[in-house]
Amino acid sequence: MAETGTQQQRHLGLFGATGIGVGAIVGGGILALAGVAFTATGAAAWLAFLLNGGIAIVTALSFAELSSAFPQSGGTYLYAKRVLSVGAAFSVGWVVWFASIVAAALYAVGFSTFLLDALRGLIPIPREGLAFTVVLVGVALLATLVCTWMLCGASRGGANWMNILKLVVFAVLIMAGLHAWFRQGTVSIQRLTTPVLPYGFKGLVTAMGFTFIALQGFDLIAAVAGEVKSPRHTLPRAMILSLLIALAVYVPLMILIAVAGVPEGRQLNEWTAEARDLVVVQAARVFMGEIGFWLVILVGIVSMLSALIANLYAASRIARAMAQDRTLPRFMDQLSVRTGMPIKALWCTGGTACLVLLVVQDVGRAGAAASLIFLITFALTQLICILARIRKPNHQGYKLPFWPVLPGLGVVACSALAIFQGMTVPAAGLITGAWLVAGFFCYLWVFGQRARVYDAASESFDPDLLELRGRSPLVLVPIANPANAGTMALLAACIAPPRVGRILLLNVARMPGLEDPDDESDLQVTADVIQKSMSAAMRERIRAEGLATLARDPWMEIDRVARTHRCASVLLGMASLQDDAIRERLEGLVSRLPGNVMILRAPQKWSPRAVQRVLVPIGGRVGHNALRARLLYGLQRRVDVQEGLDIHYLMVMPTSTSAHEVARVKRLWESLITDETQARFQVDTVPSDDVAQAIVDASSNMDLLVLGLNKSDPKKRVFGRLTTQVVQQVRCAVVVIGQRG
Repeated sequence: MAETGTQQQRHLGLFGATGIGVGAIVGGGILALAGVAFTATGAAAWLAFLLNGGIAIVTALSFAELSSAFPQSGGTYLYAKRVLSVGAAFSVGWVVWFASIVAAALYAVGFSTFLLDALRGLIPIPREGLAFTVVLVGVALLATLVCTWMLCGASRGGANWMNILKLVVFAVLIMAGLHAWFRQGTVSIQRLTTPVLPYGFKGLVTAMGFTFIALQGFDLIAAVAGEVKSPRHTLPRAMILSLLIALAVYVPLMILIAVAGVPEGRQLNEWTAEARDLVVVQAARVFMGEIGFWLVILVGIVSMLSALIANLYAASRIARAMAQDRTLPRFMDQLSVRTGMPIKALWCTGGTACLVLLVVQDVGRAGAAASLIFLITFALTQLICILARIRKPNHQGYKLPFWPVLPGLGVVACSALAIFQGMTVPAAGLITGAWLVAGFFCYLWVFGQRARVYDAASESFDPDLLELRGRSPLVLVPIANPANAGTMALLAACIAPPRVGRILLLNVARMPGLEDPDDESDLQVTADVIQKSMSAAMRERIRAEGLATLARDPWMEIDRVARTHRCASVLLGMASLQDDAIRERLEGLVSRLPGNVMILRAPQKWSPRAVQRVLVPIGGRVGHNALRARLLYGLQRRVDVQEGLDIHYLMVMPTSTSAHEVARVKRLWESLITDETQARFQVDTVPSDDVAQAIVDASSNMDLLVLGLNKSDPKKRVFGRLTTQVVQQVRCAVVVIGQRG
């Protein structure tokens, strides 16, 4: 959980980080959704904002702990990646990215609305009809594209002058409202209390669901944590400070609108229903006349723009963090040489926001959808906070008080509000559901394979990752010959992650038969095997455990032990595949084992420490890469050769293949292999119609050959004809791997 990022990359101090939060929170949400809140719950709208503020503060404390413990850009996605599996992390990141995109669409619509209202103050423009909708969406699309283009040319996100201008205008507006309230006298206070909840508790919760997005923005600070100076101290302060500033503006303003901002002779509920998203603008006209109207129009335009920019900025950081882990296309990780901005991630984010704008053209629907999505992500974040503290209680970041009570309450509050919101506004649930379905198929068909490979490599050199995920993978190594124990244990250590991985050395003694029940010769051999195996593991400084069992069938016993101990992988040894009986038993065992399988056939005195040249045949399928990535990283970590590994990936292609096709496939594999290993590698192409012979010829000067099994396909034999032929002919050590699923 060490801080990452260079001093040059960390350019945001407390003022800059708070500015990102204030830019995303203050102004845009209340200006766009105040009318929705009043329509749902009447004069108690201020209470909806206050209660949302309490939920947001509890959530921000969880964000503060996680972002200071993991001070890298990515926000909720980063935390999910550290604590959950890569598939679950993708789901969280996919939702969080979309949440900021929908929020950006909301503020783009809000900007367009305020800009058109400003024009309506100068020239008569109808506010209804198809033409108005087309213009509204067109302006929103243009604003989104322009802001994306501006961010691509900027050196950093945020615009603090916008924040200062907003706060000054809101302060003037609040003071004018107070003056109007005092001028009217105490009778106006009755508008807040008669009745307190005119639409009951349901109306209050409805208003909370619609307007929760108005307090979203503190999480964007976490999304850019990799650019914040002194993250352990700055991040918590910036989040809480930005929320307190927002509440200091929102609650008084909502109260003042209810008691002093309604035109004389009008009822609050009917007036807010007519004014809709112009409630604050019309209230300002009551407070301050035409000056107030134009001030709020101005601050509305500025607020919507700053919130749009902040959400595009943070969403691009989330997309880039996902691209770094291959859960989004890798090109989104690229930074501009001139500005250091992730231009491709920005354009993908801005383009997706434009698509959302075409679907969601209404401020109320956009706000409801954005609130629902953020409530889901905030509930997940607080759950992750609980899991992270359980698995890593001594991290050096900020620790929220009253753990786990506060994050537990936050999970319940956010989840309940999200469920209610989904039921109250079905359109919001449909939008969220459609995005989740799209994400499922994208991960299944496009991103999943590469993401799992990269994640397996990450686990191999980052023990904290597995520890935070609550995993301690166990590798089962059946040992029959103590002379091979050191080699087998060392190879098992290559796929067992450092510090958290475990190795179980197993020897199975045959149960004495009925004809000679007192025969204990096998037990004496077992004791000798276990003793020598553990001694060999100790010499190799490998964390290992020993287990001896009695069974009539050693093959079935290996399967039983693997299932009982929930072994992640099983490492087996083999002499050859020429004996049909042994091959059949080995195939039967491998096909039954629930986890990953590695099978080693090695010459005498061969050691993984002496491996330098590795041959990896590759073909059309991208199978076994995750397990292969663990093996190659482990070998790189364990070898004694000073130069490290030299990996040769071999593509055997038919002699009829064109040069263009060979070059294309080679470029594809070179791109994929960078996710699998950090050792030196090269991709060799060999034209041949005899694949087995080409592999045998290429392995003549290699130390290790890595082949794949057909374990993931139950319709095929585990040892295919090609694998069997190659294993029988090569002279170097061979590892055959089969990955679960």
